[in-house]
Amino acid sequence: MPTNESEQAPHSQRESHHAREMAESFGSDAERYDRARPRYPDAMVDAITTAITAASPTTSPAASPGPDVLDVGVGTGIAARQFQAAGCTVLGVDADARMAEFARRGGGLHGAELDVEVAAFEAWDPAGRTFDAVIAGQTWHWIDPVAGAAKAAEVLRPGGQLAVFWNVFQPSPDIAEAFAEIYRRVLPDSPRNPWAKSALDPYSTLFTRAVDGIRQTGAFGEPERRQFDWERGYTREEWLDQLRTGGDASQLPPAKLAELLTDTGAAIDAMGGGFTMRYATVVVIAARTGAA
Repeated sequence: MPTNESEQAPHSQRESHHAREMAESFGSDAERYDRARPRYPDAMVDAITTAITAASPTTSPAASPGPDVLDVGVGTGIAARQFQAAGCTVLGVDADARMAEFARRGGGLHGAELDVEVAAFEAWDPAGRTFDAVIAGQTWHWIDPVAGAAKAAEVLRPGGQLAVFWNVFQPSPDIAEAFAEIYRRVLPDSPRNPWAKSALDPYSTLFTRAVDGIRQTGAFGEPERRQFDWERGYTREEWLDQLRTGGDASQLPPAKLAELLTDTGAAIDAMGGGFTMRYATVVVIAARTGAA
């Protein structure tokens, strides 16, 4: 479930769902990924679970402890564990067997084991199973937006919710400029400087693709976009830890990655050894219409 300063701009030459080599790089250090990646705001989880239960209540409460949720691109289980804690029964699907195994074990120290199947979502066999919601945290841009929405419609019960969401960095101007200058110096030939402008601008392309894919199926009501603003404090080591989990970071030569980490660490030291990162979590949500 990628979100990282190196991933804030969409791929300019091809759709991100075709960039499988980057998408499949995240499992190389699943423990670091799970430890370093940000969680999602409680307000977002509450809003989605409220929509699920209001629009598609579980028909047999005695047979199921809560709404049935399918987490697409479950990764290490970051979002899945939050929905599980909110009372949902969660099944995960992920193309990376390493991430799936980590999630099955309970996400390191987090404890909540998950049921996860290994497959690319577009090719996954639901075996007749249906769900009250399909969610995707930080992963929908790795999935074909039309085929993914069609598969979600196939497995959703009438009234079921498709909710796809992303965490987007919203740094203060001084932090953005400090990090942008590091990228200009360390990676002068990079076609993207993720800190050069608001991350919501390039991410809007992903939101639009998600909305367009949902509309093209003809199986959902009009998609709605919601935004949840929040913030988190980072120490120097916490920020460098998550920086290493980015897809672009995995593609850098070791010497360049080391330089990026060193210079970023020095910039954070100059800020007093830590800082606060603001986030915007953006959700695209739509309800399944008609018969399943």
